[in-house]
Amino acid sequence: MNKFSGILSVAVALMVPAALAAELHAEAKQQVMGFAKELKGALQQGVKEGGFENAISVCNVKAPEIAQAHSAGDWQIRRTSLKLRNPENKPDDWELSVLQSFEERLAAGEPATTLVASKQENGEFRFMKAIPTGKLCLSCHGANLTQNLEQKLDGLYPQDQARGYSVGDIRGAFSLRKPLN
Repeated sequence: MNKFSGILSVAVALMVPAALAAELHAEAKQQVMGFAKELKGALQQGVKEGGFENAISVCNVKAPEIAQAHSAGDWQIRRTSLKLRNPENKPDDWELSVLQSFEERLAAGEPATTLVASKQENGEFRFMKAIPTGKLCLSCHGANLTQNLEQKLDGLYPQDQARGYSVGDIRGAFSLRKPLN
């Protein structure tokens, strides 16, 4: 699917003018980029200051604060996944179906970096963008974690399912909402 057909499908799904659909899509992507950039920077700084054990604490405490800061105005942003680390990030029904669709699309050959979905639901514009697993992510989400990392994760997240990933897997997704006024 090319960019034009993706925007067109968003417009049809939203039943709003194509220009508005394109604007909402672009705004959502900007919100994701800002959130992802700040989160990645905080994690990299955490690793630099205290290793991956420190990055886990940054993710535990700082990530929700960053999401809250980027949820200013009409946009609400969060992260979710099929394999949760934090049970508070459990996907709702639409998010679950999109995450499952992302997995199917990945298996069919689409790169995780291009996976997005959007629609109108209950007077809201909803948008999701897949979070691809990068090499750095494997330090805390891969199959071979250090004993110290495992202990720290087990202490913070006793029900952690977010391990065993490989580069290119879908770690989860950014999920956004904006009321349509």
